[in-house]
Amino acid sequence: MCGIVGIINEGNISVKNDLLKSLKRLEYRGYDSVGFADVQGNVEKDIGEISKFMDSIKDYKTSCAISHTRWATHGGVTKTNSHPHWNSKKNIFTVHNGIIENYEELKKELISKGHEFITETDSEIISHFFDEELKSKTMIEAIKSFIRRIKGTYAILIIEKGKNRIYAIKKDSPLVLGLAKDRFYLASDIYAFSDNTNKAIFFEDEEFAIVDPDRYSFYDLNGNELKKSIYEFTWAITQEESVKDYPHYMIKEIHEQPISSQRLLNSLDGEQHEKVAKIANLIKNSKRVVFTAAGSSYYASLLGVYFLNRIGINAHTLIASEFQNFMLVDKDTLLIAISQSGETMDVVTATKWARERGAKIVSLVNVPHSTLQRISDISLEIHAGPEISVAATKTFTNQVVALLYLSYILGFSINMKTIPEKIDYVINENEESIKHLANELYDKKDIYIIGRGLSYPPSREMALKLKEISYIHAEGMMGGELKHGTIALIEPGTPVIALIPGKDFDMHSNAKEVEARGARVIKIANMMESDFKIDVTINDGKFAILSVVIGQLLTYYIARKKGLPIDKPRNLAKSVTVK
Repeated sequence: MCGIVGIINEGNISVKNDLLKSLKRLEYRGYDSVGFADVQGNVEKDIGEISKFMDSIKDYKTSCAISHTRWATHGGVTKTNSHPHWNSKKNIFTVHNGIIENYEELKKELISKGHEFITETDSEIISHFFDEELKSKTMIEAIKSFIRRIKGTYAILIIEKGKNRIYAIKKDSPLVLGLAKDRFYLASDIYAFSDNTNKAIFFEDEEFAIVDPDRYSFYDLNGNELKKSIYEFTWAITQEESVKDYPHYMIKEIHEQPISSQRLLNSLDGEQHEKVAKIANLIKNSKRVVFTAAGSSYYASLLGVYFLNRIGINAHTLIASEFQNFMLVDKDTLLIAISQSGETMDVVTATKWARERGAKIVSLVNVPHSTLQRISDISLEIHAGPEISVAATKTFTNQVVALLYLSYILGFSINMKTIPEKIDYVINENEESIKHLANELYDKKDIYIIGRGLSYPPSREMALKLKEISYIHAEGMMGGELKHGTIALIEPGTPVIALIPGKDFDMHSNAKEVEARGARVIKIANMMESDFKIDVTINDGKFAILSVVIGQLLTYYIARKKGLPIDKPRNLAKSVTVK
């Protein structure tokens, strides 16, 4: 959700080939507009895609520039509301990711001092704030004042016209400094510059930095200079960052799941095995085991709860945005926090809240060195590789594989080794039939997915995919709850997907109930009559993964039939860094 990239160099860089190329690597975070500013005072911005923006502007040469992709929160999707923003004299330029909660109060104050605003955004006040502060203060003093006065979240880059320097400030929104051979990067995450360097310094909350072409300095809230550690990261990305021969990243990433799940299993058996053993021991010895996550990661956590409950370990999960309202947490609690990006604001906030109350923190992340990983006691990396499409496909699968593996270590009966080949079989065996089903369902207004036990969380995840990518109202629900209300919505022809693992006669009965009322029932099963067969002999957890893969394919082909923007669905962001 929003991407920030700044580059400072001793020589000149190309805005198109360097700055915007790095910004393009953050497209997966979601955005609706794009822009940049340089220290010569050049500014360009517009709504729409980065590639089209790059085609529309000349290739500026500069030694220092900042750029931004915006995902609208305050103010509509317009060129004017896009970043960068500037002050009235147009000599201070800023980009911002986050939300300024007290911007209305500050805006009134600045207007009273003669500042003129042209946008509807909260972010515009930043340039004007610094313009006012710099009348009587140094930049360091102005930044200290900003941190004290601003309420909200922010990752901010600031440049001044004619000065070859970038100022960066961070609170509750990710920001990282990349150290390349001939330049420095400032970005929302390491992926922006991971093709040029593997060295990075991560900002902590209420820290700021001054970055020159040949040096950088970090400071705390009080202006004290800090010594920061340089991290060297490894992330296997080059083979997966191109769409290659596929029409969309989503279908490419669906097809990568046999490989990405195998990569994770190799890691869990190998370099991460010691961490797995420690986490399993924490789960076994904690009085209270709770999960928190959001979106697809929440449905993965729900499966984790089912797996642990099946082996006699009491566990619960709660959506991160509601965590503080309902969950009891103390020093006897183990929190397992799950986030693909490791930057999901609700998950990070819930985790910090639990940590303050003494809980032990375990996390599952895909992006190394992310905020969630850094605030965890132990963190497992799910090794899905970069997932460019907004839809979680291979990252969801690898989250579930990781949770299955932990449960397996604790006594859950399953042959983990066959998961990659089963995924491969399900894709190859069912893809053509799914294309035909998509042609039948693409114009439906509603689709219901029902499951029980280990097939209930997959029903929720499949419904989420249909809503996100196919723009179809879908509900995933417990089969036993149908007759308590939802069955009133079933009409002749209403599609109902029934997930029937093993010889689940109750689930089979639920499918018959809606079939008797004229529903178009699509059965996914492994041991009973079905439309789509899953090649597992028992309901050991693999059914959950494989049924979701079928749902991913169905979602993709429905969206493709409808001509929708599959990799960048409307209003959605990959990394949700606001509450």
